[in-house]
Amino acid sequence: MVRVDRTRPLAGRMPAALLLSTGALALGSTSPAAQDRAEIATGPHAVALEELAVQGAGSGTRLLAQTPYTAAATGLNLTTPSRSASRLDLSPLQTPASIEVIPGQKIRERGQETVQEAITQNAAGITTIGAPGNGLGAYTSRGFAGVNSVMQLYDGTRLYVGAGTITYPFDTWNVDRIEVLRGPASVLYGDGAIGGVINVVPKKPVAVPINAARAALASDGVKRLAFDSGGPVGENVFYRLNVSANQANGWLRQNGDFSNLAISGAVLYQATSDLAFTLSHDYGYQEPLRYFGAPLIGGRIDPRTRFNNYNVNDSRIVFEDNWTQFKTEWTPTADITIRNTAYRLKSDRHWRNVETYTFVPATGLIRRTNPIEIFHNQEQIGNRFDAAFKGELFGFRNEFVAGFDVNHIKFSHTNNSPYRGETSVNPFVFSPGVFSSLDPTTLGYATSSDQYSLFAENRLVLTEQLSLIAGVRYDAPTVRRSDPRTPSAGFTKDFSALSYRFGAVYNPTPDSSLYASYATAVDPVNSLITLSLAQKDFELSTGEQIEIGYKQLFWEGRGEFTLAGYRITKDNLLTADPLRPAVSIQVGSQSSHGVEAFASLGLWENWRVEGNIALLHAQYDDFQQAVGSSAVNFAGNQPISVPQRVANLWVSWAFAPRWEARAGVQFVGETFSDFANTVRRPAYEVVNASVDYRVSESSHFSVRAYNLLDKIYPVTGSSVSWLLGRPRSVEVAYNVAF
Repeated sequence: MVRVDRTRPLAGRMPAALLLSTGALALGSTSPAAQDRAEIATGPHAVALEELAVQGAGSGTRLLAQTPYTAAATGLNLTTPSRSASRLDLSPLQTPASIEVIPGQKIRERGQETVQEAITQNAAGITTIGAPGNGLGAYTSRGFAGVNSVMQLYDGTRLYVGAGTITYPFDTWNVDRIEVLRGPASVLYGDGAIGGVINVVPKKPVAVPINAARAALASDGVKRLAFDSGGPVGENVFYRLNVSANQANGWLRQNGDFSNLAISGAVLYQATSDLAFTLSHDYGYQEPLRYFGAPLIGGRIDPRTRFNNYNVNDSRIVFEDNWTQFKTEWTPTADITIRNTAYRLKSDRHWRNVETYTFVPATGLIRRTNPIEIFHNQEQIGNRFDAAFKGELFGFRNEFVAGFDVNHIKFSHTNNSPYRGETSVNPFVFSPGVFSSLDPTTLGYATSSDQYSLFAENRLVLTEQLSLIAGVRYDAPTVRRSDPRTPSAGFTKDFSALSYRFGAVYNPTPDSSLYASYATAVDPVNSLITLSLAQKDFELSTGEQIEIGYKQLFWEGRGEFTLAGYRITKDNLLTADPLRPAVSIQVGSQSSHGVEAFASLGLWENWRVEGNIALLHAQYDDFQQAVGSSAVNFAGNQPISVPQRVANLWVSWAFAPRWEARAGVQFVGETFSDFANTVRRPAYEVVNASVDYRVSESSHFSVRAYNLLDKIYPVTGSSVSWLLGRPRSVEVAYNVAF
């Protein structure tokens, strides 16, 4: 299906003039006629346009007509086709896996300005461990943590993880939807997805003109401006352009400012009724908060340090990402669809910070160590192709897709390793100082990687109620590493992996499904394209999952419910050799089992409640680490940064014809910062709330409160410091469509 949906290198700090010029563009004049095309929905009384699509229709395609809806899409969208859990365009009801489709409109209505907030406050069982060092985009899912176990995609394409870091996407203004698949997904996307996949799908070109803008001001000097435009350019060409810019002084006493810019553009050319081409480019520039947390004093956070930033004055973090994709979709017949995506992904990153802060009781001072300067330069060029066929097999209706993915990746890591240097400051009153390193910043290593994969998936429909689904994927990456500092550390290594899954879906009624599935997965022992010499001889870690579940629409579509139970095991973890604790061997294992539930209920005409809960038990089964000169077995312990209780609850109430209130509670259970489970991070709950007032049919005004109860809580952390979430803040925003 070809969708036509509605809805810079910058040197140094992004200037305020850029925000002002963006705002002048975004808040241009409106016309009365344009109000009929408003993309505004602030409750059951508002009207907006449904997304438009160009959908395969036999020998050709057709534009679906616009229809009104009364609120942002709710729940799991169980009947909405998605490609994140299957390449056969199945809906969640047809898929033997746990998947959520989170609409971008709902994300923006809830005031979730970042992809991280949108995922963790909406998706069941997903939590963040994002920090400046990993690009602020690392997650946990089903007992597994980090960018090497929870994969992230943008519009179905993955940027391979370099040195444990992912930095795009980050802004939700251009998001059409976020699809979250929980559990192993290597059969779809290759290594690095044993915990799940997060696919951020941007807005697409539209067939009907639409323009929208947003301006917002918030406490801590936050300023936001955004613009969205789309429509036809001639008879067969359609476009979409989104621009979003944010700046803030920040909530910290020192070095609390941040800024970012996101630009997303796409042009679709409908060459014939059955052939379409789409060229898109997405750009992201970030100077995020240069904050690495607060030190633990007596094993806890001293409230007096909550607003302190112990980083140096001239610290720097810059992420710059460019994504270019060219997509072709051809539907020569009603039963054949051919897709191809050629892409170039580029990411440049720079860190210069002092990142580790340890309280020393003997002196009463904070010891600051690890003055780190690092540059990442990463480029990925590739092509993905698949062909889907509908027909019959052994007299039964059958759907089949097969394809390949090839890419070439270049990565260089410039650094000042071994990051020597140390200073001490008073915990409460101090001068941040400046960056100083005993080591020069030079090229540390460079890699060149080639990867190819073959994949296939099949759905056999035995009856109107029962279908069988199976998939297989073969991956063969090759990594070549050069090390100018230690030439002998260079190497070339070939890997290979076979992943597969099979499942059954039984639909007792058209609005319900029971499913069971078995899936395998592979994870690298570290980011695959940045493996070190010491890691090159290890195989990819392997895993498997058994899952059963139930999905249901009820109350004439006003309610949705899902329930899933699973068990995952992961083998070939690195563990210390009991006889040689300083040597790692690949015999460790880890497992998790749990249940997840989601419910969305339209209780009355103007009330809606949505909530989810994830309960799991995760543990190391065989895992030893060197402690001094001995190997200590941590079997039975809870994995680092993995909570075993996670829940979200959202309530919306349209209490008057032009008013709607929302409140959300996010709960994350306790976690541990060390293998021995001695450094405990407490459970926390964060409350967010908002009130929207619809000024006209094409505009609304919002007041939002984040962390309403001003909770002090750790997002992530180590055994010596915690990275704290932002304190209470208030934002006012105005949205208009024209």
